[in-house]
This record gives sequence, C-alpha cells and structure tokens, in this order.
Amino acid sequence: MSDGELILVVGALLVAALGASLAASRLRVPALLLFLGLGMAVGSDGAGWIHFDDYSLARRIGAIALALILFDGGLSASFKELRDVMGPALRLAFGGTIITALVTGLAATAFFGLPLLHGLLLGSILASTDSAAVFGLLRGTSLRRRVRLTLEGEAGFNDPVAVLLVLGFLEWIHNPGYGMLNMVVLFVREMSSGAVCGFVVGRLAVWALSRSRLSTAGLYPVASCAAAALAFGLAETLGGSGFLAVYIAGLLLGGSAIPAKQTIATFHEGLAWIAQIALFLTLGLLVFPSQLGSAVGPGLVLALVLALFARPLATLLVTAGDRFGAGERLVLAWAGLRGAVPVVLATFAVTSHTAGSLSFFNIVFFTVLVSTLVQGTTLEPLARAFGLTSRQPPLPRPITEFGTIGRLGAQVMEYPVRSSDSVVGLRVRDLGLPHDATLNVIVRGDEAVAPRGSTQIAAGDTLHLLARDEVAGGVRTLLERWRGEGTMETHSDGAHAATDYLFTEPWTAAHGDPRDPELVAGVPVVQVVQARHDVGGALVLLEDGRAAVTGSTVVAGPAELVGRYARRRFSSARDAGEELWWRQVAAALPG
Repeated sequence: MSDGELILVVGALLVAALGASLAASRLRVPALLLFLGLGMAVGSDGAGWIHFDDYSLARRIGAIALALILFDGGLSASFKELRDVMGPALRLAFGGTIITALVTGLAATAFFGLPLLHGLLLGSILASTDSAAVFGLLRGTSLRRRVRLTLEGEAGFNDPVAVLLVLGFLEWIHNPGYGMLNMVVLFVREMSSGAVCGFVVGRLAVWALSRSRLSTAGLYPVASCAAAALAFGLAETLGGSGFLAVYIAGLLLGGSAIPAKQTIATFHEGLAWIAQIALFLTLGLLVFPSQLGSAVGPGLVLALVLALFARPLATLLVTAGDRFGAGERLVLAWAGLRGAVPVVLATFAVTSHTAGSLSFFNIVFFTVLVSTLVQGTTLEPLARAFGLTSRQPPLPRPITEFGTIGRLGAQVMEYPVRSSDSVVGLRVRDLGLPHDATLNVIVRGDEAVAPRGSTQIAAGDTLHLLARDEVAGGVRTLLERWRGEGTMETHSDGAHAATDYLFTEPWTAAHGDPRDPELVAGVPVVQVVQARHDVGGALVLLEDGRAAVTGSTVVAGPAELVGRYARRRFSSARDAGEELWWRQVAAALPG
C-alpha cells in the first residue's frame, strides 16, 4: 500500500467513524459499539479490505490510546471536582475491581472447568470498567452530578488496578514460584511509583505553564502532550503504573488556572476521540467473527455474572459506609460498563503465549459486546426511573478564550440560560458577579443585547461574561449555583464563604479602616501582617485561613492566589509607591 493509499484508507475510516458516531446518537447506543462493528465489517471476516492479526501492535495501540483517553478524563475533571466523591470512587476502583475479579474468576473456574489461576486471570481481565466507555457515555447523559463523578473517578483509577491483576496472574501462571506476596509487592510498587510520577510531573507542568507565555496558543497543546508523555513514560520506566500517572497529571492540570486552558482541553478532547476511534477500530479488526461462535455461551454467562452478581456485590460491599441510597447503588452497580480495556488486557494474555488465551480473547470480546449493548443503552432510563437524572443537560464547560484576552490574565465565559435556572427573571444588577467579572453581552435569539443594570435575564439567553483569572473559580461556582448543581454558603453580609478562589469588591467607609480592618468579606481578621500607610491598606490573615489585601479594593483568597495577584499588580503598577506595596505583599505570600 502506497503512502497515498494508506492516508486515503485512514481518512475513509475516520469519515465512517464520524458517520457511526452520528448514527449512535440517533439510535441511542454507545458509539464505541458501532466503532467495533465498523472494524469487524472491514476486517478479514467482513469485506476483507484490511487483514490485521498483530496482537502485539494492538496491545501497543491500546496502551497509547488509553493513556490519551485517561489524560483527557483527568483534564475534564480535577481533584477539587472529585473531592466530595473521592472516597467511594477510590473504593470502587480498588476494592470493587479486586472483588469483581475474584468473584468473576471463581465463577469462570466453576462453570468452565478452568484451572484456578486461569479463571482468576479471566476474571481480572473483565474486572475493570472502561474509561473510554464510561467517559463517553456519562458526558452525554443527565445523570446526577454525585453519581456521575463517582463513576468517572472510578473509571480513571481502576484501569491500573486491573492491569496489575492481569500482569500478576500471568506471571503466576508462567512462574509457579510466584505468589500472592509477590503480587502485593508489585501492586504497591507500581501504584506508589505511578502516583508519585503523576503528581511530580503534573505539578511541574502546572508550574511551568503558569509562569510561561508561549508565542502562540497552538504551542500549549504541545506542552500538555509533553506532560502526558513524560508522566506515562517516566512511571513505566521506573516500574510504576503509567495509566495512574497520566490520569493524576491530567487531574492536576485540569484543576489549575493555566493559560490557554480551554485550548488545551479542546485539543485533548479531539485527541481522545481519535484515540477511541483508533482503539475500537483496531480491536474490531483483530476479531474474526467466524471464531466467536464458541465464545457466545461463556461470554453470555460471564456477562450475566458481572452485571447481576459480581459488580452489584462489589458495589454493595465497598459503598456500605457511604451515603448512597438504594437507587444510587443500583445505578452504580449497573454502570460497570466493559469496553476496550478488557479487550486490550486480553491481548496481554495472547502476547505472553498463555494457554487458552485466544479463546479468552473471543470470550472477553463477546462479553464486552453484551455489556455495552445492554448496560450502555439502559443506564439512563434506569437512572431516570429512580429519579437520578436532572431535567436539564449537564452544565456545559463555560470557559472559552478569544484573541489576547487569555494572555492578559482574563477569560470569557459563555453560559446558556435554561428555563429552570435560578437567574431567570433576575436583573443584571442582581446576578451577584464578583467585582472583577462583568456581563459583556446577552445573545437573545438572533440579537445581541447590551446589558444594563435593569435588563432581565430570560430563558434561552446566552450570557457572555468576562472575568479575570483570579475570580474565574468563583464565577464557575456561581454558574453551578445558577444551574442548581452547586451550593455556596453566604455570610450575613452576602459575602461568599467559599475559600478556593479570589473574592474582590470595592472597599467603602462602611467596611472600616483599611489599615486595621476587623472584618474582611464578613470573616474576622486574626492578624495584620503588614500595613500600608501612604494611601491606607493592609495585608491580613482571616479566620478561615485566607489572606486578604485591603485598600481601595479588597482582595481575599488562598495565600497562593493572592500572591499571584500581587505579582501581577506590581508588574503593572502606576507609580513607585504602588509597585513597592505589591512587591511587599508578594514577598510575604507563597505562590
């Protein structure tokens, strides 16, 4: 095949995959199912256009694709977003995966007469929920936020667990001297090394991107790709879990205020889609439908065991101490989708020349088809039946960037107003926007409305807001509150009690003496660190742990964010006195 023909084939397959994605949305079936079908259709047992039986290459494609998908999954979330569900998500990812592997493996041993280690190997291959399937399905549903985030967190963290189980049992099968203690050592070493590598690379990437201003926005995705590759490659080279490392690095970047964040997120979302398409097409090509006949019975049995017994039992045991209702637990159990990960793990057995591995591959593939088709198409109706869906689509990612605004430390947010949003009917002056955020324009139908204080917000409007980076976190929290997906306590004077973003407002005489304030944003001052005497102002510490700078404007937030704000202010100071003051503030704070 010439270079031109190869590129033509790739283009044709991508066009077909786009068509399959559109068809999947109309048929209400997971797109990955049609991607698999497309691969089978053009493979050796289908049209015969492409002959592919290289399990080693498929394993390598799978590893790269899963790394890209996990990195995008991390970017789309953050540790902050997952904080409230981190406990149950990790218990499902670790304990739930191990319990599912053991129960499924024992069932395979009992039903099919397999040796115990081979049965546990098959159970381990099928134990992991699939990140590509879960991310793709959940982001197109209106599943309640807490359940959705729990499932996304589990899908991001459980791939490394399943990989380690599979590698451990493969080693045990081929080396009788290997044992449970060796598997525990392998597990601890790989998970700890992967976590450390992901954290170190992620933090370094955040530090580097926050302090750099690249010449063009197109270079920022290059930098993020470098971070993903370094996290995965470093962990794997040091004997750790590259999948865990790349997911943690993505979470750290996703939760940080880095330049061109939306550019990076959009790029990796597209890259993840390419990875999913390539992965599922490759796995579809690898399957010979004529060989699946013998796998139908075992595959159907294991699919039933997983969906009706192993996954529900694991979910019930590991979430027993969590505040989930019966309906939530049932949805968590039913959402254990199998996808590309088990099929990729089955190639590990084939490439290691394990006895019976080819039949394992076909059984796993058929089990995945059943799981995807049945559970993937019934998850949202089941959640709706238990009242676990919201009436509106999930809150869209609001941050976008235009021209030089991102380089100047500001962001433009686009918010579509739904009929059930709390801002419907409010006037612009009553929206409660922070001091450093403003509503630029309201798009109403085919018209652009210039907002005035008395302008009322209507359902169907699209609000375009401009916010400085320092208050962007507060604006995002406010948007979630408008949509009814977040809560934010307020003090008696209306000041926001959230402590993870900068709060700014003009200082007035009613607030007291800015050199020695008693309250800032409704929170008591516990220490005056430094006072400014030329025009009046102070750097203070608040009772809730935040730092604040008073003066003509009060700025309050985490010390690191206030420190960054101070460095930005002294670089654009209007006179020597202002520059000296902000340098003193920056020197006294971290960040």
